Amino acid sequence: MFGWEFPPHISGGLGTASYGLTKGMSALEDLEVLFVVPKEWGDETKTRVRLIGANNVPVAFKQIRYKGSKRPVEKIEVSSKIIPYTDPEEYWKKISSETTEHKFVIQTNDRGTVDFTGRYGSTLMEEIHKYAVVASVIAQENDFDIIHAHDWLAYPAGIAAKEVSDKPLVIHVHATDFDRSGGNVNPEVYRIEKEGMDAASKIITVSNLTRDIVINKYNIHPDKVETVYNAVEPVKMSQDVAVEKGFEDKVVTFLGRITMQKGPEYFIEAANKLLKVLPNVRFVMAGSGDMMERMMRRAAALKITDRFHFTGFLKGKDVFTMLHMSDVYIMPSVSEPFGISPLEAMQSNVPVIISKQSGVSEILTHAVKTDFWDIDAMADAIYGILTYPALAKMFIKNGKEEVVRLKWDNSARHVRDIYYRVIWQNKNKI
Repeated sequence: MFGWEFPPHISGGLGTASYGLTKGMSALEDLEVLFVVPKEWGDETKTRVRLIGANNVPVAFKQIRYKGSKRPVEKIEVSSKIIPYTDPEEYWKKISSETTEHKFVIQTNDRGTVDFTGRYGSTLMEEIHKYAVVASVIAQENDFDIIHAHDWLAYPAGIAAKEVSDKPLVIHVHATDFDRSGGNVNPEVYRIEKEGMDAASKIITVSNLTRDIVINKYNIHPDKVETVYNAVEPVKMSQDVAVEKGFEDKVVTFLGRITMQKGPEYFIEAANKLLKVLPNVRFVMAGSGDMMERMMRRAAALKITDRFHFTGFLKGKDVFTMLHMSDVYIMPSVSEPFGISPLEAMQSNVPVIISKQSGVSEILTHAVKTDFWDIDAMADAIYGILTYPALAKMFIKNGKEEVVRLKWDNSARHVRDIYYRVIWQNKNKI
């Protein structure tokens, strides 16, 4: 299984979902999970999961077969200090006499391994390609039955592992670039996503909303795409956290990346409407992202900053501390493939308001659902929950009972069934 992040080093739902699914799988006796990330930090949660960091895998002097090549490349780089170079193409000519269709050189350190930042920075595309090279080595050196790649960052790694092993590939679509960009897709990201979908024997999507995007925007046959809903990890911490607010105001919380996809501007506009009729409410925007400064400026322009708190990115215990201080949780996402945070809120006895444009709305009954753009409906829903205690209690009680049934064990069994079908189909083709 190839992913890009693993707790506690996460930036959002991808790492949380990867961990929950693998933990659920580890409880199944007929599955053994080998989870690969670009960089292993050393403090990851390794509960019954074998974790490999691509940064710890020696690749110097390995035979690596590249897509389109007829012969393996005998070695890939020794150290950039030996031959100073600026252009990878020129450097390749100096160290290799073999001709391949795809020429890609990676630099190794003095341990013969590849350095990864494990981040989402300016070198992301380069790291995705390096990850694929190391994936080829991992696939050659380990025995396995099936490959599972999480999200577009890991699709090239999954494809590389498939090419050297001839084992079937399953890809997991946690989001598409149509979700992240609001429709203004990055051609390079779209290409990587499309190549992964075409190479896969089966595509798992986190909701029917995402499944429809995969089928219609990427021209994938419906029979190839199957929905497996996410779940929520039972957290004792959510019951154990004792929080004293220190004030009587009600708290409404937005928890997620502050990006266009998550609809933070609609949260602020709804807050502004509510404060006109219910002034004793505080609003929390917990997260970070490229729209954070813009949201601060908008709150200032509306003169509601005395009612707003920007906490920055929260994780671990801080998430549940924040939820326990909250009276309402709201997720006004413009396009949300699934959305695990509302489940964490319900688990913490917080009524939730979610957009109809979210995958989690497909499986939740006891949540208020509004269109992301309908700030009047959002403000009305917040007002109702805050001013009618019986309504809030109903959502808390029924929501808690509903979310308890959404277990990663069930998702894991569904994925295992997909594995067996894919392996069987692959053997029949052979």
